[in-house]
Amino acid sequence: MSKELANKIVNKMMAEDKFSQWLGIETVLVEQGHCILKMKVRDEMVNGFGIAHGGIAFSFADSALAFASNAYGRLSVALECSISFAVAVNVNDELTCEARELSLTNKTGTYHIEISNQKKEKVAFFKGTVYRTSKNWEV
Repeated sequence: MSKELANKIVNKMMAEDKFSQWLGIETVLVEQGHCILKMKVRDEMVNGFGIAHGGIAFSFADSALAFASNAYGRLSVALECSISFAVAVNVNDELTCEARELSLTNKTGTYHIEISNQKKEKVAFFKGTVYRTSKNWEV
């Protein structure tokens, strides 16, 4: 039942998440505390240097954080996030993002998220902490 609940919650989130839709995010795997997402970098996502804007990778990882942490059924929101960029991301790169739970308490959850390109190069590392509210998702 927990995997079914996780998928229902993420489907509901995606239906209302216009930015994740604009990014072109596809869910590959959704479980409580864990998810894998994919997306392709488009022309309109580059900065003045001709490489993907850092906000694209950050937003991609932020969506993974939201999906993995909310999949338990409790509404969770970001408290603190940071990212390190390891490799430049280019137009047409196919990115995969995997969120893994590091710690879960009644009030917070901490997650490590890695973003890789189609060459299996790790392009970014994201760490996020969420606050777990007392509200439950209605699905």
